[in-house]
Amino acid sequence: MIRAHRIRLEPNKVQATYFNKAGGVARFAYNWALAKAKEQYEQDSTSKFNESKLRKELNAIKHEQFPWMLEVTKCAPQLAIKDGLARAFRNFFEGRAGFPKFHKKGINDSFSISNDQFRVDGKSVKIPNLGWVRLSEELRFDGKILGATISRKADKWFISIQVETPDKSVPRSENQAVGVDLGVKFLATLSDGVRILGSKASRKNERKLRRLNQSLSRKVGAKKGEAKSANFIKAKAQISRLYARMANIRTDETHKLTTMLTQNYGIIGIEDLNVKGMMSNHKLARSVADMSFFEFRRQLEYKTETAGVKVVVADMWFPSSKTCSTCGINADEMPLHVRDWTCEHCNSHHDRDINAAINLRNYALANA
Repeated sequence: MIRAHRIRLEPNKVQATYFNKAGGVARFAYNWALAKAKEQYEQDSTSKFNESKLRKELNAIKHEQFPWMLEVTKCAPQLAIKDGLARAFRNFFEGRAGFPKFHKKGINDSFSISNDQFRVDGKSVKIPNLGWVRLSEELRFDGKILGATISRKADKWFISIQVETPDKSVPRSENQAVGVDLGVKFLATLSDGVRILGSKASRKNERKLRRLNQSLSRKVGAKKGEAKSANFIKAKAQISRLYARMANIRTDETHKLTTMLTQNYGIIGIEDLNVKGMMSNHKLARSVADMSFFEFRRQLEYKTETAGVKVVVADMWFPSSKTCSTCGINADEMPLHVRDWTCEHCNSHHDRDINAAINLRNYALANA
């Protein structure tokens, strides 16, 4: 299986400048190739994206037209087209995403390196045209290194190293099943009654974020084309660091929850939530974003695949909340504000979330 270890880099000023340049080269190559592909697509919508042709074309002209590209690793522009843009077009043609968009400066700056262009030794990594850069920790996985991506989050740089490791499947009995009901009050409620509250990072930092945004609005930004003031840049960086911290909190708690489920259960029942529809509800949007439902499912699916655990996904129309887990009779209505209810058929009293989790567990056992 392929695993990725994300490690914080500790570059000096010269190395951080190099990373900025490499990220800029990757962004330029991506946008250059996208402009060419977009022009071709507008002329012939049946034409397929040819990343190999575009990479050869860029290689032929970069020495004369874009000599500043040579200051960084050759992988930065090449893999931006081969992997990044090619993947964006693949998602577009297969209906998973819209037409690729141009990348903007300062947003998700990153570049990739092939496995033959860098080397890891303890708490250091050797980058082409740069030399050794310190790592905050050693590479955690043993195996064949496939590649790496260096990216910036707020004002910090990270390297994500992809490693091919042996599959490790842990046998489990089929009765080790659990239903997981995701919600906005609790991150997750399990069929055995366990509740995971969730950090609610956005809610807890709402006042601080509002204060920082108010401070930013008082810093008069420069006109278009002019340099921003030092105070404006500092205020912007503070907001970026806060957003990065909230994202790290969400990712950490999601990793802990999905790892716990994968290690303790053989069958996991979840519901195919309509996250897009929930985000369109302004009363739920912030809470749904705080709980990272999409990231939960993404992590759960790739972790269970490598661990030999079955994930059974119930249809989004599956009536998990209003079905009595005791007798199986559906209630007529179940508004969101109703948190506990009594079945009119068998008089069983249910907690809404635990009842839904039990129904998801039963569904998973029946369809595993």
